[in-house]
Amino acid sequence: MLKRVKAIADWSGIESVFLDMDGTLLDLHFDNHFWQEHVPLRFGERHGVTPAAARAHLLPRFRAMQGSLQWYCLDHWSRELDMDILALKREVQHLIQVLPHAQEFLNMLRIAGKRLVLVTNAHSDALALKMERTRLDSYFDRMVSSHSFGMPKETPGFWRSLREIESFDPARSLLLDDSLPVLRAARDYGIHNVIAMLRPDSHQPPREIDEFPSVETLAELML
Repeated sequence: MLKRVKAIADWSGIESVFLDMDGTLLDLHFDNHFWQEHVPLRFGERHGVTPAAARAHLLPRFRAMQGSLQWYCLDHWSRELDMDILALKREVQHLIQVLPHAQEFLNMLRIAGKRLVLVTNAHSDALALKMERTRLDSYFDRMVSSHSFGMPKETPGFWRSLREIESFDPARSLLLDDSLPVLRAARDYGIHNVIAMLRPDSHQPPREIDEFPSVETLAELML
């Protein structure tokens, strides 16, 4: 049975709210389209092969790096593919979109006096581009890229390092994320409230998750 969360019963027990960016606040469709369609298109043009052939070559390379800091590193892929990945992102930046109810949710939390911290695996250049497009940065007390710690959110070291700069109480903290490995790492570290996003990509149907409490949209968590 799915453990669906319709609302936080007692927001007074939450002091710090940690929010993922891609797939939680921003539509993951941009990233999925970028890596699965746009990069293969440009790679194929560069090497004289079809997008399908380029995709068949690239996707296994991408999957092999998932979960590592290099997977999220624009500098790594720029070197590996000999392409300016940030420039390619700018070519399709119009696809960067805020998920439904995200801004209302962030505004609600600010009015309620919660400490808001963006925690993302995104490279600092990708983070800057997305904040430039969405202006969500104004809602946050702090924004943290895992690249500043040298380890992704999937590792326990990330959460230990985060606590060195954020004096949060894990028992009075909430994490919203679409990544199961990230949610597991946060739970194992001791963050008491962890909630999964069921529909990180608006172009895909909701996922079924029974390991964590979950919501399809942030509207389900509104006061």
